[in-house]
Amino acid sequence: MSTALLLAAALLVLISAAHSILGERYFLIRLFRRGDLPKLFGGDWFTRRTLRFAWHLTSVAYLGFAALLVVMARDRTAAHSGVLAVIAVTFLVTGLVAAVASRGQHLSWPVFLAIAILAWLGA
Repeated sequence: MSTALLLAAALLVLISAAHSILGERYFLIRLFRRGDLPKLFGGDWFTRRTLRFAWHLTSVAYLGFAALLVVMARDRTAAHSGVLAVIAVTFLVTGLVAAVASRGQHLSWPVFLAIAILAWLGA
């Protein structure tokens, strides 16, 4: 078992929960209180539903990556090294984009960089 990969998976589960819970509470709810959302297909219902499911799909994707890391932590093959490298680069870029776009203010970037490092170590 790879401890680095299991730790990266645990961080992804935590960031997934934080993304959904905090995003719903502090971002989506406030956004939906505005009266100037685009009205698609006759009203803003479609806009609200699309924003909500798109927001939470990100959390689902994080859980999918976490599951991949757990599977690879349990059963190492040569092919897994390539997949882990892709995961590491994906979260390195995610962390860098979050850091640059938020000017370091969004708290996700250090977690994403830690996930990238742990996935790289696991490769």
